[in-house]
Amino acid sequence: MTRYSKQTRILVAVDCIIFGFDGELLKLLLIQRGFEPEKNKWSLMGGFIEPNEGPEEAASRILKQLTGLEGVYMEQMHVFGEPKRDPIERTISITYFAFIDINKYEQQLSEEYHAEWFPLKKMPKLIFDHEPMVEMAKEKLKYKAALHPILFELLPEKFTIPQIQTLYENVYDTILDKRNFSRKLLSTGLLIRQSEKDKENSKKGAYFYKLDPSIYKDKFQAFLNFIPNPQALNS
Repeated sequence: MTRYSKQTRILVAVDCIIFGFDGELLKLLLIQRGFEPEKNKWSLMGGFIEPNEGPEEAASRILKQLTGLEGVYMEQMHVFGEPKRDPIERTISITYFAFIDINKYEQQLSEEYHAEWFPLKKMPKLIFDHEPMVEMAKEKLKYKAALHPILFELLPEKFTIPQIQTLYENVYDTILDKRNFSRKLLSTGLLIRQSEKDKENSKKGAYFYKLDPSIYKDKFQAFLNFIPNPQALNS
């Protein structure tokens, strides 16, 4: 087999920033690293790309190992390649962020990796450059959520408007006006109101809604300005 001469071999890995929402808090899924260096320290879920797979295939494989899930919403984010980011060997990491409904899939997490959900505001210290990865993913999430209905990927099949508002408030670390938020949300035509109400988390009972799948799919890339000027929310 012909090889490029005088070139240094570099390892390529993927790291997954996995967000989840439990109805109250936006959380991050972390594992305890099982080998040196930084053994037993908290880490993003990642691994090396195998010779017979591409980056997205590797990320999907790693997510399945950790959660048992396939078809999870996942998006490539950025390449981290600082020469000394890994103290063992020169390694480039391709990062992905993914969304999981915590309440639906919490029991499927692999015990092998000692996975645990952490609120974003109480995240422990992470290995290598994983903290900058998370910070970039948080900013990417704010940007995407302002333009597209991406956060619905974190919700269960049936949800209430207060649940959605709580999720958006978690992402932007702010308090949103209830009437304006509800009016803006319902005006999109994305939601189908159900007959039953959530009486556990609301005195009056908040109606459950479902996404209209055809409209959601159609508007996913064209859904603009749901949160106008998101940068101002954090200033």
